[in-house]
Amino acid sequence: MNNEEDLLQEDSTRDEGNETEANSMYKLRKTRKKVTKSHVYSTEVGETDISNSNECMRDSSQILTPPQLSSRMKHIRQVMAKNRLQFVRFEATDLHGVSRFKSIPAHFFQEKVSQGVCMPRGYLEVMPNPKDNEMNHLRATCFNSDIVLMPEVSTFRVLPWAERTARVICDTFSVTGEPLLTSPRYIAKRQLSQLQASGFSLLSAFIYDFCIFGVPEILNSKTISFPASTFFNNHDQPFMQELVDGLYHTGANVESFSSSTRPGQMEICFLPEFGISSADNAFTLRTGVKEVASKYNYITSFFIETAFCNSGILSHSLWDVDRKKNMFCSSSGTEQLTITGKKWLAGLLKHSAALSCLMAPAVSCRKRYSKDRKDLKESVPTTWGYNDNSCIFNIKCHGEKGTRIENKLGSATANPYLVLAATVAAGLDGLHTSDEVLAGPDESTDFYQVEPSEIPLKLEDALVALEEDQCLRQALGETFIRYFVVMKKYELESEERDAERNKFLEYFI
Repeated sequence: MNNEEDLLQEDSTRDEGNETEANSMYKLRKTRKKVTKSHVYSTEVGETDISNSNECMRDSSQILTPPQLSSRMKHIRQVMAKNRLQFVRFEATDLHGVSRFKSIPAHFFQEKVSQGVCMPRGYLEVMPNPKDNEMNHLRATCFNSDIVLMPEVSTFRVLPWAERTARVICDTFSVTGEPLLTSPRYIAKRQLSQLQASGFSLLSAFIYDFCIFGVPEILNSKTISFPASTFFNNHDQPFMQELVDGLYHTGANVESFSSSTRPGQMEICFLPEFGISSADNAFTLRTGVKEVASKYNYITSFFIETAFCNSGILSHSLWDVDRKKNMFCSSSGTEQLTITGKKWLAGLLKHSAALSCLMAPAVSCRKRYSKDRKDLKESVPTTWGYNDNSCIFNIKCHGEKGTRIENKLGSATANPYLVLAATVAAGLDGLHTSDEVLAGPDESTDFYQVEPSEIPLKLEDALVALEEDQCLRQALGETFIRYFVVMKKYELESEERDAERNKFLEYFI
C-alpha cells in the first residue's frame, strides 16, 4: 500500500468488489440513520473534490448511495496514494472540545469506514465513574463500555502538520448502534436539524484568541513561560503562515489574523460557513495550532488563569432554508434587526445565564464577565447593542456579510460544538415563544418588556441556572445536562489541587 502506482493500478480491479462493500457500508449507515433520523442533521454530501475545501459543503441531508460512496472512497484512495499516507486519525471531540483519536494504518481505512473504530467511552467523557446517586440513569457497565467512532468521509483531509497522516472527523455510537447522548457534535447536529425543520439555516464563524508562549524556563526554582513575539508589525511570521496555510488545506478557511491585546496573544477569524462546518473548523484549529507551534518550540494555549481570558466569539446570522436570504437583514436598509432577528436575540437574552455555563465552563474564564466592574456582585447584566464591541451580544450591521450577531459569552476554552448547539437552542426558543416581549413591528431598539437573565459570576451559580433552564435541558438532552453538571462539580472539587499541575499541560487548552 506504500507504492502509489500499485494503488492506482488496483483501483480498476477493485471497483466490482468495492460496489459490494459499498452496499454493505450503505446498509450499516442506513441502520444507524434509522436510530438517529429524528435527531441528527447528516452532513454527508455527494462526490466533491476533497482537496478543494472552498467548494465543500458538508451539511447535505442526503445519505450517500452505494455508487456515491464507492466513488468517494475511490477518490480518497487516490488522495492517499498521491500523498503516500501511512496513517489516518479517527477523531472525535470530548466534552472539553479536545481531539481524542485513534490512528490506524492507511491500508485499513476502507475497512474501518464500514466497521468503525472502537474506543473506551471514558476517553471522551474524561471523568471517573459517576456515583450512583449522581447518575443513576446510567449503568456503570454502560459507562465502562466501548463506543464506536464512525467517520464522516466528507471530512477526510490530509494533515499538513503531521507527516504522511490524514484525519477524518467521527460521530460516536454505542456498540449497539445508538448515538452517544453526551457527544457534543451529535447534540450540535441535532439542533441544526431542528433549525432546518423550522425553515432556517445558520451561517456562522468562530473568532478565537489564543496565546503563544516560549518553552517553559526554570527561574529561581519556579517554572515560567514567557509570551512569544507579539507580531504587532510583522504578520508574515513563519508560524502563523504555516498555521493559516495548513488550516486552509484542511478545509478551514481563515479570513484574517492579527495580534490582540496582550503580549503573545493572537486573534484568528474564520470565514462563515453553513451548518456544522464552523464548529468543525474551530475543532481543527484547537489541535492544529498546538501541533504547528511545537515545530517552532512554542506552546499555545486557549486557557489563561487571569481576567484577560481568551475569548471565543460565535458570529452568526439566520438564513432561510434555501440559504438565499439573511433573516436578520431589514429590507428597508435600516441598520436594525428584523422581527425575526429580534425574536432570536430575545431567546439568547432569556437564556444567557444558562448559556454562560456552557460557554465559560471554567472558573478562570468567568472572570472576564466582571473585569471592568469594581463592585463585587454575584452576577452582571446581559448587555446587547448595535455595533458595540463592549456588549455581550453585539449586533453588527455593516460590511458585506450583512447583519449578524456576535455571541461574546464564550471563552476560547468552550467546546465549539456546545457553543453552536446552545446558541441555536436558545435562538429557536426565542423564535417560538418571544412574541410577548416585542413592543411591536416598529424598528425601535427598546423592544424588550422583560429583563434578560443576569450572568452569574460563579460557576456554581451558572450550573444551577443550567439545571433550572427547562428549554436547554430539553434541547440538549437530559442525559447530557446531568452528566455535564456532575463533571463540572467534580472539576470544582479538584480545582485547587490541579491548578498548578495543569498550568502548562497541553490538554487543558
